[in-house]
Amino acid sequence: MSNKFLLGTLAMLTVFAPAGWALEGDPYANETPQQRDARMAWWREAKFGMFIHWGVYAVPAGTYQDKPIGDIGEWIMWNGKIPVRDYQAFAQQFNPTKYDPAAWVAVAKEAGMRYLVITSKHHDGFALFPSAASKWNIVAATPWAKDLIGPLATAARAQGLKFGLYYSQAQDWNNPGGAKAGMPDGEGWDDAQKGSFDQYLDAVAVPQVTEILTNYKPDVLWWDTPHLMTQPRAQKLAKLLALQPGIIHNNRLGGGYPGDTETPEQQIPATGFPGRDWETCMTMNDTWGFKSYDHNWKPLSTLITNLVDIASKGGNYLLNVGPTAAGEIPAESIKLLQGVGAWMKVNGESIYGTRGTPFAKLPWGRCTVKDAGADSILYLHVLNWPADGKLLVPGLSSNLKSAKLLAGGVPLALEKSENGPVLTLPATAPDAVCSTIKVQVEGKPEVVGLVIVAGKDGIITLLPEDARLSGKGIRTEQSDKGFNVGYWFDPGDTVSWDLRADRAAKYAVRIETAATSAGAVLKIQGAGNLAYSVPQTADYATYQLGKIGDLNLTKDTKITLTLRPVAEGWKPVNVRKVELVPEP
Repeated sequence: MSNKFLLGTLAMLTVFAPAGWALEGDPYANETPQQRDARMAWWREAKFGMFIHWGVYAVPAGTYQDKPIGDIGEWIMWNGKIPVRDYQAFAQQFNPTKYDPAAWVAVAKEAGMRYLVITSKHHDGFALFPSAASKWNIVAATPWAKDLIGPLATAARAQGLKFGLYYSQAQDWNNPGGAKAGMPDGEGWDDAQKGSFDQYLDAVAVPQVTEILTNYKPDVLWWDTPHLMTQPRAQKLAKLLALQPGIIHNNRLGGGYPGDTETPEQQIPATGFPGRDWETCMTMNDTWGFKSYDHNWKPLSTLITNLVDIASKGGNYLLNVGPTAAGEIPAESIKLLQGVGAWMKVNGESIYGTRGTPFAKLPWGRCTVKDAGADSILYLHVLNWPADGKLLVPGLSSNLKSAKLLAGGVPLALEKSENGPVLTLPATAPDAVCSTIKVQVEGKPEVVGLVIVAGKDGIITLLPEDARLSGKGIRTEQSDKGFNVGYWFDPGDTVSWDLRADRAAKYAVRIETAATSAGAVLKIQGAGNLAYSVPQTADYATYQLGKIGDLNLTKDTKITLTLRPVAEGWKPVNVRKVELVPEP
């Protein structure tokens, strides 16, 4: 997977070609929306898959010359600057006698996963399949001397799972010419790596992609690291996809080819990728490839929460295992996957085949949605069980037909309130991590803006995740410091909140903003017209609190407060919070 020099590249992977630049070779260039929906149907249904990083790097397992090598395990050759001859010697110890592909698939299936993606060749250039293009492969270079990919493909399909292959097309630290990506000197760290990158593509990458598409007919091709992949170079690989009609591929080929899926790595985007299929890939500890001393395992609660969070934003979860050189999935990984599987046995219907939430924010959890004829099913994933047993579904205006817990099918009483239906829950959550409520609503779910009221301190706090955003590009972003309104490039975009004061008072209106230049002006409309000149800050992550002005509000009157740019001189602004503070 990615390393430090690639992080900037991977953050902005989908680079679309300029107008008029024909992406020749793209087999889906003229695909209709209906054809695309049909091709992507199984993948959208599946939601949960297993990533497998396996190769010669599992032999050193993070250690070289008796020294631990930092960073992720599959990058040990790069990080340790291991000479080609020394690294290739590890292949003599790669003899996976405990490899049981049917057992691997069974672990994935028990976890509730519905597809696999394995590294057919990672950046070290080692192929887990026999290849006529390079002797640096499992058959020619190891005592095992047998194909590893074919048996896993057969086992996956026998147990009803889809099968995918990862292929590193632009990095290869063993085959000459493939180590140029990201190297300051343009060659590598060993004379054995020197060569022409284009010759490497023609002699190794193109033939090997042809081999895996022809021999294994994967359902997914997972490219990685598009560095140096110009459009002419990428075209050579893109056109090979026609060898496997219907194949799904990601956005990491390069050369302007968008692929079918976005691939955020080790993080979950705040709002997903509206209009695009996407898949978050993550590790269970701190490495993709096996490292013998990496025991920093994520708790089961994190894995389940991640799965729910990703599904609620319309994405898929590709969760990694890194088998040992002997061919065993680490026991810790298996235990965690069994825990996820136990949760999925009860709650799986709330994940498979669902689409993203209609809510901007749910303070207690997440939501996924399915169609049920003319009606809809909302799956409410309660991560924070309410102490008082009352669960508000904020802003839901649709008529509710029924509500029950997925665990045991216990029906739940409901009542109406100004801000949406309130469900009465048992005192104790059925699941310590995440309990799911199945709610059938009439028609499509209709969600109106939340009416925000003052907290115990009397302050009315307006947060980005509670706002209604209107416009072309404006959206909610998330960082380790919380949410903010961002991508506010168009002065026609607006931000609005519905609120109600619980007392008649004069309120000081304050706002937290970040902007890299001064001059932008925001109008605040809803109860009088105020204007605020946004100050310059160090960057878009540095916020400054300022006072906009005062508003006189009467008790129990609901208003809509809107931030609207003044078009003249508008420059992008991030907003983290608006507060209405009553004067004593």
